[in-house]
Amino acid sequence: MTNAMKFGWLSPVIGNRWSDHKPIVMFQERNILPTALEHFDSLWIADHFYGFDAKTDPFMEAWTTLTWLAAKFPDVMLCHHVLGHGYRPPALTAKMASTLQVLSGNRFILGIGAGWREDEYAAYGYDFPKPSVRFAQLDEMLQICKLMWTEDEPSFTGTHFSIEGASAPPLPDVIPPICIGASGEKVGLPLAGRHADIWNGSGRASDEDWRRKLDILHNAASDAGRDPAQIEISQTIEHALPETDAQSQELLERLAHKASLGITYFVMDFGNPLTTDHISRFVEQVKQPLIRG
Repeated sequence: MTNAMKFGWLSPVIGNRWSDHKPIVMFQERNILPTALEHFDSLWIADHFYGFDAKTDPFMEAWTTLTWLAAKFPDVMLCHHVLGHGYRPPALTAKMASTLQVLSGNRFILGIGAGWREDEYAAYGYDFPKPSVRFAQLDEMLQICKLMWTEDEPSFTGTHFSIEGASAPPLPDVIPPICIGASGEKVGLPLAGRHADIWNGSGRASDEDWRRKLDILHNAASDAGRDPAQIEISQTIEHALPETDAQSQELLERLAHKASLGITYFVMDFGNPLTTDHISRFVEQVKQPLIRG
């Protein structure tokens, strides 16, 4: 199976000095997304509690914001980029996910990872164990989600988490796909191979490192009895919308190279475009040629 090329739009939930300290997503909801999302498969929202420049900068909560956008834009898939599993108890995450899946008409993707921002965990009073423990917790959390999405009164006892008859009605008709953001070769990628429908990998890896990570992912999927070709390979691309033919060609070549490495799902972070003037240029000069191959 060859996965079809897809494109997601990442809408920043932060407000900072470059957006007059107003959440960018609120501006985009009114002025950008009605045009942009006609050309994108999915809409992505980050999961943090405060910003990276100043803690007083607005930063919208991820579940609330994605639910708001789900009601505004009924024709795209919806994903977090990505949830830190330690911010919410596993059973609560499972319940929230099943509810949004039902309310959105089966458009929700559970984007999740082991979390990394230690200062944020400390500020909110959440435990932040070492990476091996966080990934073991994530593994159990995903098992709990799958049980709560498919069984009427599931129970689970693990090393870190347990549930006992944790009903989550109404059960979704379509089980939410799982997108895992991870790059660690010993724990994270094997976990993604076992659980992920979409893997969102780091764009910082060299080509050689990327190929090795992809092999680890695929081998872990095979070892788990899964078809590796069923996992969509995603990467987030930070790049301004092209404003000239030359800029379009540069971005097209960049994405075409990444596609040659097996990436089929580009999550585009265009930052804070103030108009929709250059969206059609991206679609016509970058997206469509890339899809045509």
